[in-house]
Amino acid sequence: MPTISDNALCIRRWDYSETSQTVSFFTREHGVLRGIAKGAKREKGSFSGGVDLLTRGRLIAITKSGRDLATLTQWDLEELFPALRTSLACNRAGLYLADLVHHFLNDAGPEPGFFDETLVALRALEGEASAAQVLVTWPWRLLHVAGYRPELARDAETGGSLDRGAETFGFSAQAGGLVADTGTGDRWRVRRETIELLRSLEAGDEAALKKADRVTLQRAGRLLAAYLRSILGYETPAMRWTFPDVPA
Repeated sequence: MPTISDNALCIRRWDYSETSQTVSFFTREHGVLRGIAKGAKREKGSFSGGVDLLTRGRLIAITKSGRDLATLTQWDLEELFPALRTSLACNRAGLYLADLVHHFLNDAGPEPGFFDETLVALRALEGEASAAQVLVTWPWRLLHVAGYRPELARDAETGGSLDRGAETFGFSAQAGGLVADTGTGDRWRVRRETIELLRSLEAGDEAALKKADRVTLQRAGRLLAAYLRSILGYETPAMRWTFPDVPA
């Protein structure tokens, strides 16, 4: 039975008994790991008084082939992300990130680079303005990591060119990107400013993100949320709290 030690972020946790917990972690070197922490909530234990949602720490666990749950033997709390506990906007953004990791990366392998980016995103949360930025940049990276990068340079249906100066574009979740803005119900109408912001992210232009106004950030976040929902085929609870007006 191999023992693993890893840097981890708690993305879900349930009470298993009065003193124990079942916990889901996003780990740096082992992907998403679920385990049971017996006695986690005892004061004199090896789990820092229990594992809390959206905290980072060092875990030690024993895994066994054929078992879904690892046995957690130690959890050393290292980071709390204070803004998630003082700002509603930041709290919802953090829950949204954790929810999407669970739904998109649960069966994936290790993603150490994306794990690091997730920590950077959580640390960047300081208020409503930073939350609006994170709700665009982090889902955009998730789509790349999960293999669903939307096509923004050409028509995703035909492969033909798009009028880059158009005031509106169509976005088709089924086609996986921009399409002709026909006004039909199988696509969303998206403003040029929203697409320009996403194209800037794709080009690595971080300055464009800082210059974007809040309305454009919110529209971009909603578009990515709608696309993620279509990929999943359902709406997660955190998505509904964070973007209650995501288009159908």
